[in-house]
Amino acid sequence: MTFSTEKLRNVALVGHSGSGKTTLAEALLHAARVVNRPGRVEDGNTVSDHDPAEKARGSSISLSVMPFEWKGHKVNLIDTPGEPDFAGEVHAALRAADLALFVVSAVDGVEVGTEAAWRLAAELDLPRMVFVNKLDRERADFARTLEDLRDRFGSGIAPLELPVGAEADFVGVADLLSDTAWIYGDGISTHTDVPDHMEAEEHRVHDNLVEGIVVADDDLMARYLDGDVPSVEELERTMAIGVDDATVFPVVCGSALKEVAVDRLADFICEIGPSPLDRPPVPVAAGRAGDNGGEVTIGVEPDSSGDALAFVFKSMADQFVGHVSIFKVLSGTVRADDHLVNSRTATDERMHGIFALCGAEHTAVGEVVAGDIAAVAKLSSVATGDTLAVRGRPVRAEGVDLPEPLLGVAIRGRTQADDDKLADAVHRLLDEDPGLRVVRHDDTGQTVLYGVGEAHLGVALDRLERRFSVDVDTEPVRTGYRETITRSTEAEGRHKKQSGGHGQFAVCSIRVQPAERGTGFRFSSKVVGGAISKGYVPAVEKGIDEAMASGGVHGFPVVDVAVELLDGKEHSVDSSEAAFKAAGRLAIRAALADASSVVLEPIDQVVVTVPSEAQGDVLGDLNARRGRVQSTEPAADGEHEIVALVPHAELTRYPVELRSITGGRGRYTVRHDHYDVLPAHLVDQAVSGSALANDDVARVGAGH
Repeated sequence: MTFSTEKLRNVALVGHSGSGKTTLAEALLHAARVVNRPGRVEDGNTVSDHDPAEKARGSSISLSVMPFEWKGHKVNLIDTPGEPDFAGEVHAALRAADLALFVVSAVDGVEVGTEAAWRLAAELDLPRMVFVNKLDRERADFARTLEDLRDRFGSGIAPLELPVGAEADFVGVADLLSDTAWIYGDGISTHTDVPDHMEAEEHRVHDNLVEGIVVADDDLMARYLDGDVPSVEELERTMAIGVDDATVFPVVCGSALKEVAVDRLADFICEIGPSPLDRPPVPVAAGRAGDNGGEVTIGVEPDSSGDALAFVFKSMADQFVGHVSIFKVLSGTVRADDHLVNSRTATDERMHGIFALCGAEHTAVGEVVAGDIAAVAKLSSVATGDTLAVRGRPVRAEGVDLPEPLLGVAIRGRTQADDDKLADAVHRLLDEDPGLRVVRHDDTGQTVLYGVGEAHLGVALDRLERRFSVDVDTEPVRTGYRETITRSTEAEGRHKKQSGGHGQFAVCSIRVQPAERGTGFRFSSKVVGGAISKGYVPAVEKGIDEAMASGGVHGFPVVDVAVELLDGKEHSVDSSEAAFKAAGRLAIRAALADASSVVLEPIDQVVVTVPSEAQGDVLGDLNARRGRVQSTEPAADGEHEIVALVPHAELTRYPVELRSITGGRGRYTVRHDHYDVLPAHLVDQAVSGSALANDDVARVGAGH
């Protein structure tokens, strides 16, 4: 069945790990009769957590789309992981959602994962709603949780329900809009009056809620002041405007496990949750020249009769159909076998075999209207963040903004056969999870896989083995040190070899001097009088360059050196380019041994954003890492921004350690800044590669 755009609701379930998002998704699917009985995370039989790694971990590691029908609407529910290592999935889900539904535990209150997702939703100006879960648990406290929500997220927090009963006696909810209650038991709900013991509190909160709603509508406010009480429908319509504008954040409550008030949540999603039509036009870059000769940005409305335009917000590998692209239709109607063009690659893509996803289940669909979500298989050149448009209209939506992967582990195939398959497997792994990054570091010879955290890397390594049949060994990431010299010196390189026939003969004298930091290698010739033919000079330079790249006194590439070729000798028969190349190598090695070499280490600029209360601990930790703090400035929402220069070798485990220091509330960006002299007492450790490469990293994914 095809639903019109106004009847669609795209809802991302977000929140801290363990708040009950997946259990709530099961309860909603059960209430909508999509499943006969709700699955349990502990039993590994939920609709969303269908990946073997998710079942083994007992938690979500990727987003999952689960549509259901409710009272004439289609709700595309997108369950997301709560662990910070998989925050990229939350980023992708929120790009497709029109409403972020935050699941908050009434036992634990607002936790760091909720704060991070709220910050992201606010950046996207996305409507938000809160479901306070686990009210049936011991130590559950709705009032405390509501106060916590207001403290963290401001006055826009608006409770629509109050719990009836507490902890084990939690049996239902009081509806603040209608002044009635819903009581649950034995799988049925009863609509009744508010219990006498909470009537006074309910009326007080009801009056506050109504006053907070009517101020958004001048006519409604005037009527209310004249004594005319707005109807529930009028209040819902007015509140929906505030929700659409992301200025009002309704709070409802219940128990996902006991399925208390889950049906009420589905009602609210459809009644006050925005449809794609209620959201602002999606900005896209149009592929035509603007006034300044570049691209122009236009807004795309979700018009089902317009040109087809789809945005791929998630890619995944399915064991049966291969590469799967999950997309949201931004405009028009996408039909099976339509041909669309990938705006990034300009390749023509046939939308063969469009299907709706419900966890791991696929259901073929003939068309997908604007605002709806579906999937298509075997678009091999399509990646997460790509835009599919009609030919002749090369527009492009902004890609998914993913957290930067900063924790690395070096990988190599366990056997030659594994090594041969590794590059292709890694390419497929990155197609599925663009939140990973793989870099080949030529200076250390390592292939390094970067992820957001240890769990992210562990899952990636598991997928390499389980899904792509590649066994890898891991090792610490080595730091790319350099060498330079601190004083000038001269040396001679003499290469002479006689082995019958033509021999080899070349002599060159050079002077080496320290060069300005960052200039690399400079070569010049001062030879006069034809002591060395001009044709041999480039060979001397090449020999010197290769010798410096292969390592100096300490074994690291040599940089920032100026070399002058002063003099030399050649033989009319035995001299050759190869001989002068060898002489150049000998000369530079002799010179480096006498030029007081020092080791240079890479220095990174780190920008750390932390809660103000953690600022002192973070500053102390940066100092312990030999960091030099450049500035500290107040940032938004009671945070501080710290800018520091820190040796790269000291940041190997920083993603994990910053999370520990700040309780998960710290985040940072990093970029290479310059090279500086490594303290003498650390040189031996750098050469041996033991102390500055943290062995703990190698334990990530042990056994893979």
